[in-house]
Amino acid sequence: MLKKLLPATLLTLTTALTLGAIPAAHASQAAPSAAQPASRAAGRISTAFTLPGEKVYPEGIATDPRDHTVYVGSYADGTVYRARPGQRTAEVFLPAGTDGRHTANGLRVDARGRLWVTDSTAGVAVYDTASGRRLAHFEVAGTGGLFVNDLTITPDGTAYLTDSVRSVIYRVTPDRLAAGSGALLPAYDLSGHLTPSPAGSFALNGIVSDPAGRFLLAVDMTAGDLHRIDLRTGAISRVALQGGDLTHADGLDLAPDGTLRVAHNTTNTLTRWHVSPDGTRARLTRTITDPSLQIPTTLSHTPGRTLVVRSQFDKGGPMGPGTPTTFTIASVRGL
Repeated sequence: MLKKLLPATLLTLTTALTLGAIPAAHASQAAPSAAQPASRAAGRISTAFTLPGEKVYPEGIATDPRDHTVYVGSYADGTVYRARPGQRTAEVFLPAGTDGRHTANGLRVDARGRLWVTDSTAGVAVYDTASGRRLAHFEVAGTGGLFVNDLTITPDGTAYLTDSVRSVIYRVTPDRLAAGSGALLPAYDLSGHLTPSPAGSFALNGIVSDPAGRFLLAVDMTAGDLHRIDLRTGAISRVALQGGDLTHADGLDLAPDGTLRVAHNTTNTLTRWHVSPDGTRARLTRTITDPSLQIPTTLSHTPGRTLVVRSQFDKGGPMGPGTPTTFTIASVRGL
């Protein structure tokens, strides 16, 4: 199982899986329409805050809706950092290896201020943001490959999590959360709905939920597709994309007005889409490509700016040799 791997091996495998296959046919992703050309973002991208450490390689990010505190997870060793409003340097909130965690991929803060942190090798843990105490944890049942990646939380408090290897979506209900622990069990199996992809590549990655709690949207980063899961009927369908695709799409952020913001990792691209009220269609409205994004993996939008994780996976990490610069979170305006 993945969680038995040594840290160095885990790091290499995690990045290879997170970024997925990079087919030559998709050297340019999310091709914009003629009316909406790709743009450089000079003057629009700045640094919100830095992350302490030489080998952070961050991946996940979440903003507490109550006080706008930001949490960032290191996929290299599972450290979770915290940056309060106005801080220019984040602090360690949960040290590396807390509760045996190897990675910190997907992060979300729910309406009650509980921080959810996925460990790609095992499952998900839930923490009290005031004390750092673990409130609950759930692990994937069975043996075999797995990669618990991202998560979203619906208005009723139910969490849904993607598995990029098994192509399923897990579910943790409020009742199960109250129980404190248990198996992380699939709620939806998308394996029969996904476009076939090269061996060893990822499929499901980022996931968001409709603010009204009617449906989920989960991205297939290798095929560039977006899938809709109806939470009332269980029906799974493909969202009709207009103006581009979601190749290499990693993190997603869906605003109440139907604006979907996407981080495309290996091409240093951010896109903005307008999703129809029923979630069946999405139209590309803006594309920003800039090398200063440094392999963006995830993003969190708040009024006036979008915070984007600069992973630097290609600077001394498993994507290639080199030396990373200071690890930072970008602030992007106009997305």
